[in-house]
Amino acid sequence: MKFATRLDPLRSNVFADMDNAKAKAKAAGLDVIDLSLGSADLPAPPNAIEAIAQSLPDPETHRYLLFHGTKDFREVAAQWYTNKYGVAVDPETEVLQLIGSQEGTAHLPLAILNPGEFALLMDPGYPSHAGGVYLASGQIYPMSLRAENGFLPIFSEIPQAVLEQARMMVLSYPHNPTSAIAPLSFFQEAVAFCQNHDLVLVHDFPYADIVFAGGVAPSILQADPDKTVSIEFFTLSKPYNMGGFRIGFAVGNRELILALRQVKAVIDFNQYKGILNGAIAAMTGPQDCIAETVEIYRKRRDTFVGALNRIGWQVPEPLATMYVWAKLPEPWSNNALGFCRQLVETTGVAVSPGTGFGKEGEGYVRFALVHDPEILETAVQRISQFLH
Repeated sequence: MKFATRLDPLRSNVFADMDNAKAKAKAAGLDVIDLSLGSADLPAPPNAIEAIAQSLPDPETHRYLLFHGTKDFREVAAQWYTNKYGVAVDPETEVLQLIGSQEGTAHLPLAILNPGEFALLMDPGYPSHAGGVYLASGQIYPMSLRAENGFLPIFSEIPQAVLEQARMMVLSYPHNPTSAIAPLSFFQEAVAFCQNHDLVLVHDFPYADIVFAGGVAPSILQADPDKTVSIEFFTLSKPYNMGGFRIGFAVGNRELILALRQVKAVIDFNQYKGILNGAIAAMTGPQDCIAETVEIYRKRRDTFVGALNRIGWQVPEPLATMYVWAKLPEPWSNNALGFCRQLVETTGVAVSPGTGFGKEGEGYVRFALVHDPEILETAVQRISQFLH
């Protein structure tokens, strides 16, 4: 049986390797503490759950949901965005409901790239960004993110030959996996660069609200209020802990929204109407839950980073997200996958190797703060025994 060559770069997956290592540890009787996945352990808002529950008996919600049936959600999303970032949005032409933001970032390259054209992606970066480009038969130019540059790409390093064949750039700040944040001035530079080189600027924005220093992370549309080249992806997974409900949306340039809508129409309809009702309740109801979630992650960050520092693994405090990006100590500085495999098989603590996010991730691991402080302390104790 023959398969399309576009599947070839998708066959290797370090997260699948880690899943096998976790299964091996469980089979050996180890108590696994899984810090490898950014799946929140916190509950969704009660008003969102209630809205979904009230929708279930209504047969009107049991039907296929086409674009115009998402109008109420799109209007709420547009108002939510405008209230937060001060940029006016047309819910009819500049908002698109998605089955999670990952659906949008993975499908958008199908609307932008012709085979062989380049996408400029962050390295390290979120794996689905690359997956969408591969499915579109595009090429990837990795923009290196290095600690000395604040994990921001240097646009002047991109070769002219690549730019001549490039059609899109993908950014995502606050950043997964490095937890770096970007100022509005950086986004203004990115918008100008993409305007000058006729590039679509994609901003994946799942951690917009998970910022510890106070305030709100800037939106790409604040740097491109006329929406000349930009599209931004939001999810309710992180601020409202609704990851399993798979609900998100895109905001941005109307031509990009229409193109993504056309791709989406071929692949799926929309999310269940009851889940949209839950999302509307979350976005229009009390927002205290977001501050509470951020405070929980802040306490977990302080506990975990403090514990690592006490055992001699010096790690800076992340300013945002639900992750800790840690440079590996010797002798593991060039073997992130080996470290993660042996750690889980020996201690039951599972973490993500930096190489799962790109070549520049070698020498790093990512910890997800998805357990209470007491469990995080236990995980660090086991890590200390492993290291020493």
